[in-house]
Parts: sequence; structure tokens; C-alpha cells
Amino acid sequence: MAAIFWKEVKSYFYSPMAYILIGLFILLTSIIFLPYLRYGYGDFNDTLATMGFILIVVIPVLTMRILAEDRKHGTEVLLITSPVNITSMVIGKFLAVYFVFAVMTVLTFVYPIVQLAFGAKFTVQLIGGYIGFMLLGATYIAVGVFASSLTENQVIAVIISYASLLIMWLADSMSNVVGGFASKLLSWFSILSRYEDFNRGILGLSPVVYYLSFTAVFLFLTIRVIEKRRWSQG
Repeated sequence: MAAIFWKEVKSYFYSPMAYILIGLFILLTSIIFLPYLRYGYGDFNDTLATMGFILIVVIPVLTMRILAEDRKHGTEVLLITSPVNITSMVIGKFLAVYFVFAVMTVLTFVYPIVQLAFGAKFTVQLIGGYIGFMLLGATYIAVGVFASSLTENQVIAVIISYASLLIMWLADSMSNVVGGFASKLLSWFSILSRYEDFNRGILGLSPVVYYLSFTAVFLFLTIRVIEKRRWSQG
């Protein structure tokens, strides 16, 4: 798993992709952050909440090649027949993407530091917001990795991932429109409502378990997809 992790991390940073996506993310975050700094708002959590939406655009592109590229080039067969089992392979690739995401997130620490320099106060809400953001990122990445496992076409992987994340983001609003079982189902898929608790500084166990479970489910589905493909190929 460690070998796969470092191989994928190097592939990101040896190509322009990681730098372009990190640069795009920081640029969009800066555009959102500047008005708050200009008008003297000391709470960075509002910017964090919007950053969560920006991830819907960034994460699908970050994850699109992680499994689709192996399938397209035929190297997936070598991976699934190697001594490393499929679970270790998937987790290694997931952690590699999460590492890039973590680098992205660490770079945003400069914004609250700037606010502190301008007289803002450090709050528990900020810690909660970042914890929620990291968990939200893990969920997004797991969905993106799953989408990448479904196809060898990276564009299709982006579309599947983007559509899935957008539905999950809007699920809470959609649940208020529909009723009955559909409303309950959409509420369960709502990743936004749980994130709002973190953004308010509410560090409950239930949202943490929800995000970790959501991540685990999509990683499990990814493993099953690849295992099914292995057995179908004999």
C-alpha cells in the first residue's frame, strides 16, 4: 500500500495537474476571502463553507485519473494480479489523493493567520470548521475514486463524480421539496447539513461517524467494482 501511495503522490507532483488544481483552488478561495478581509469580518468559517462548494469542482478533476487511467492503459490487470490485494491498492490510491487535498488545505491556513494579524480572535468554530472540511474532503474523494473505477474515460469519471457530489450537496434543499421516503433518503445523503454543525463549532460524534462511514462505503463499493472486473476477466 505504501508503494502505491508514494507512486501516486509522485505522479501528481511530477505533472502539472496538482499544481494547477492547487493554484485554482487557492485563487478561488482568495477571491472569496478578500471581501471578508476588506469589510473586517473576523470569521473565516463563512469562507470555509464556500470552499466546500469549490471542492465539488476541484475533487472530480483530482480523482478522475486515479483508477480510470490504469484501466485505459491496461496496467489495472497488473495491479490486481500483483501481491498487493485490491483493498490495499484502493486505499493507497485514496490516501494519495487525500494527501494532495491535505496540502491544499494546509495552504489555506494563511487566511485565518492574516485575519489574526488584523485583530481577529481565534475561535473553537475555526477548529470545528477545519475538522469538518477535512472530513468533507475525504467523502468527496471517496466518491471521486468510486466514479473513476466505473470507467476508463476520465471525462466520464469527472461527470459522474461532479453530478453525484452536486446531488449530495443539494440533497438537503431537495428533501424539503419532496416528501415521504424520498425526503428521508435525500436527508440521509445530505452532506451539507452535517458540515454546518462543524462550521458552527459543534463537534459531535454522530457527524464524524457519518462522514467516515460514507467514505468507507464508497471505498468498499470501489473495491467491489474492481473485484467484479477481475473475476469477469478470469
